Amino acid sequence: MKKILILANHFITIYAFRRELVEKLLYLGYKVTIALPFNDDNISYFSDMGCELIDTPLERRKTNPVSDLKLLVQYVKVIKKVQPDIILTYTIKPNTYGGIAARISGIKVLHTVTGLGSVYIQDMWQKKVAVILNKLAFKNSDFIFFLNKDNLEYYDLVGITKSKQPKIIVPGSGVNLDRFKYQELLPSKTIVFTFIGRVLKDKGIEEFLSVAKIIKTKYKNVQFKIVGFVDEEKYVQLLKDYEKEGIIKYLGKQNDIPNIMAMASCIVLPSYGEGRGTVLQEGAAIGRPLITCDTYGCRDNVEENKNGYLCKVADVDSLKECIEKFIKLPHEERIKMGQYSRKKAENEFDRELVLDTYLDTIKDIINEEEQCYDVV
Repeated sequence: MKKILILANHFITIYAFRRELVEKLLYLGYKVTIALPFNDDNISYFSDMGCELIDTPLERRKTNPVSDLKLLVQYVKVIKKVQPDIILTYTIKPNTYGGIAARISGIKVLHTVTGLGSVYIQDMWQKKVAVILNKLAFKNSDFIFFLNKDNLEYYDLVGITKSKQPKIIVPGSGVNLDRFKYQELLPSKTIVFTFIGRVLKDKGIEEFLSVAKIIKTKYKNVQFKIVGFVDEEKYVQLLKDYEKEGIIKYLGKQNDIPNIMAMASCIVLPSYGEGRGTVLQEGAAIGRPLITCDTYGCRDNVEENKNGYLCKVADVDSLKECIEKFIKLPHEERIKMGQYSRKKAENEFDRELVLDTYLDTIKDIINEEEQCYDVV
């Protein structure tokens, strides 16, 4: 029985985006071990499926040399215990320290670069250290999946990866089109703009709040909703204040995302950069127009004026312009945009297409079969 070790930074990383992959791996007879922090009450979901789980604490949003070194040591110990045939890594710290641990242990590894993260987006002082560590992690990678062309080119530019390394672009984790079914936008007196994502600066929450405040003074038939857990403490009180003023409705973390999207008129994610913007793809699958930033991982999901609008990054005026443009659209045009979104989701974002690519790549790496890829 071939053994696969998955390294992740949170339960939701696997549950929301990759559980179908885990299901298929188990169905095909692989032994699957998942190493991740036991910080979610639903962690038993994967053990009930038949996976082995290993508690691997890590600090997702902090750079601490001591704790990061402990994480590297943890990963080496986990690899030694599991003795996997291949390691799959997701998100920044598992990619970095899992990749280094895989090199130390001599185990094959398949990385998925899900985005750049704050250290690169905000050009933080830790950037140079992150580049050096990632060069070590990615040097002997067996395969690398990128979710957008911009991230791939950036990794090549700073020398984390080399142009000849085996890598391809996949459209994110894809969308389960059976779960996110098309629901036509119904006529309503109220236009609902819904932000879904972690509440933090890089997601554009400040721009969303600022625009909501401006728009609410001009239009009475508009509502702004925010869905997601607060990932930066400074926004807790701010959300309470805005809700008290009647500017927004904060719904917190929700599980029934398809239903929430169906109640929206438009999905808005003014993010500074995404891996591929799964929320946008899910919104498209439901049949909703999208407003997001003209930046990597976001613009890949929108065709201007066809299924949504693109605004400038961290630009309140630009976002406001897009919001107002949507408000002034006739209802029939909003429906057409939503229909175009759904077609785009079916043609480009189907999770089954992504799963097939992963499974074929894993099989080729483990079996060491020669395979020709269209390397980007």
